[in-house]
Amino acid sequence: MTATNWFTRRTFARLAAATAMVAAVATTGMARAEDFPIKFTLDWKYQGPTSFLLLAKEKGYFKEAGLDVTIDAGQGSAGAVNRVASGAYQMGFADINALVEYDTANPDKAIKSVMMVYDAAPFGVYALKKSGITKPADLVGKKLGSPVFDASYKLFPAFAKAAGIDPASVQRVNMDPSLREAMLLKGEVDFISGHYFTSMLDLQARGVKFDDIVPLLYKDYGLDFYGNAIIASPDMLKDHGDKVKAFLGAAAKGLIDVLKDPAASVEIVAKYDPLIDKQLETTRLKMAIDTNIVTDTTKTNGFGDVDMARLGRSIGQNADALGLKSVIKPEVVFDASFLPPAAERKIP
Repeated sequence: MTATNWFTRRTFARLAAATAMVAAVATTGMARAEDFPIKFTLDWKYQGPTSFLLLAKEKGYFKEAGLDVTIDAGQGSAGAVNRVASGAYQMGFADINALVEYDTANPDKAIKSVMMVYDAAPFGVYALKKSGITKPADLVGKKLGSPVFDASYKLFPAFAKAAGIDPASVQRVNMDPSLREAMLLKGEVDFISGHYFTSMLDLQARGVKFDDIVPLLYKDYGLDFYGNAIIASPDMLKDHGDKVKAFLGAAAKGLIDVLKDPAASVEIVAKYDPLIDKQLETTRLKMAIDTNIVTDTTKTNGFGDVDMARLGRSIGQNADALGLKSVIKPEVVFDASFLPPAAERKIP
């Protein structure tokens, strides 16, 4: 073999290998050099209600938008906000009420939410029927158990005020999240706080029948809170606003797919956490859809945006419940300018 033939065959081999690699990237969703990297933090574990983000990644919606997105599990909304605030993550998924608390304390470094997902917050408190608790007045003199960072726990004073009871009449017991339902079943606390689609299902997973749980949801007592939203750092919005728009467009596609077929999206969640109970997560997702995502408002207007007057009222309720030093304007917390067109955010 001549040197020229050897060189030519080696060159063709390299070209073939490069072509194969490009094909692999295209078919497996691997990051391309030109894709913009985004580190995204969830508020909690990989679960049904956040499957729309995992689906957008697995179906290649983020990649089609020129993004290389990494999605990590979280440890609570306050933690997700702090991760974005620290610069460790550019974007995240967090309760907007945790964002209100952070932005009030850090007005010069305020983080914005850019797409509302839970039009109705899943906040509530839960008791066992055998306790005799059926209404807020029955909570007086009782023990409330929950992690101190739980949103329903922190906003309990607002619920108590709206329901006509004194928050100080209820003893609060702080505990690790893993102990919440167990302590209720043991009778060490009389009721617990938490997200509706978490506490109800976690109690059922411990053998409690659905009809033996008494849920008192904040939204049923005049508290019109919004819930979880996609958030972004100030630097991300200022320097890479086009990437934020691209992210939200892909996330909206993922959410629409989930609304059309919840069960299929849970299969994707299982790829990230093989230990999940698929049936339970499908139920959790459907509860979140029916109670928090698909509401009369989103049926009419689509998902993603907020009513600034309503947000302003909830910020005031936040400030009162948490004893915040000031009441910030809704514009500090939410920016709708990065949302995809309304036509792309319709409830299917």
